[in-house]
Amino acid sequence: MTDQAIQDFFPDDIAICYGCGKNNPHGLHIRTQWDGEEGIFRFKPEDYHTAFPGFVYGGLIACLFDCHCIGTAIAAAYDSEGRKPGTDPEITYVTGNLNVTYLRPTPIGTELLLRSRIKEAFERKTIVTCSLFAEDKECAKSEVIAVKVPSRMMNNNSNMKD
Repeated sequence: MTDQAIQDFFPDDIAICYGCGKNNPHGLHIRTQWDGEEGIFRFKPEDYHTAFPGFVYGGLIACLFDCHCIGTAIAAAYDSEGRKPGTDPEITYVTGNLNVTYLRPTPIGTELLLRSRIKEAFERKTIVTCSLFAEDKECAKSEVIAVKVPSRMMNNNSNMKD
């Protein structure tokens, strides 16, 4: 595993996602590191990421799962093709389904660890599972269906249906 995250390879003009966009100054800057088996991400929630005093807002947890799992799907796809991230043709996924199970309240004053793995990979979709840990306790888990899309879909609204 290197210090570079898969998000470091996203083209500048589309790296604006609130969750993982390196070019969104207000975003969370989720950084997925791929080791060939799993995606790893660490996040330290701030006091303003609260739901109730002392606990992380569940919507934030869902966002962390969403972007980290999509990053994992992208990194794993490059890896399975034997290519370095950022090489052409660009590989891009979007979220088709996000399922979160909250197991216990997630404390706000500690670093969170997200560990994701590929459950199944197909030509057009990848299923990613992920667990979120705080203080070595699993607080939430998710399953994301990542759907492969043309890399510039976001810049071409003609691909979108009403």
